[in-house]
Amino acid sequence: MLTITPDLAIAESEIEEKFIRSTGPGGQNVNKVATAVQLRFDVQHSPSLPETVRARLLRLAAKRITTEGILIIEAHRFRTQEENRQDARQRLVALIQKAAIAPRTRRPTKPTAASQARRLDNKRRQSQIKHLRRTGVDPND
Repeated sequence: MLTITPDLAIAESEIEEKFIRSTGPGGQNVNKVATAVQLRFDVQHSPSLPETVRARLLRLAAKRITTEGILIIEAHRFRTQEENRQDARQRLVALIQKAAIAPRTRRPTKPTAASQARRLDNKRRQSQIKHLRRTGVDPND
């Protein structure tokens, strides 16, 4: 089990890992050893995810999700399979944790009387400045 939050966990069977050849530096092993990890997680059909978390995750990671609803995370930061595997899993956990947090609802507020007065005063001042810029206008008007 991969623990996401105290009340949310994902079964190991839901995560599919595939090792691929990594790009970048690697010395003699770069063309021989598949150290990068491609982690796949089926967001659309996962029984572990509540519907609200699933919807937020689909919106949050839209660029990394295929048309079938499978989230793909590639990790090739490290030179060993195990470190890349841990990195991919940590990134998956962080992504789901972010989706598990419900956004706070915005409560509409009304402007205060003082802020409305400041706004109108500023408008009057701007109007007076523009009025004085006109040619042939007496400043005492």
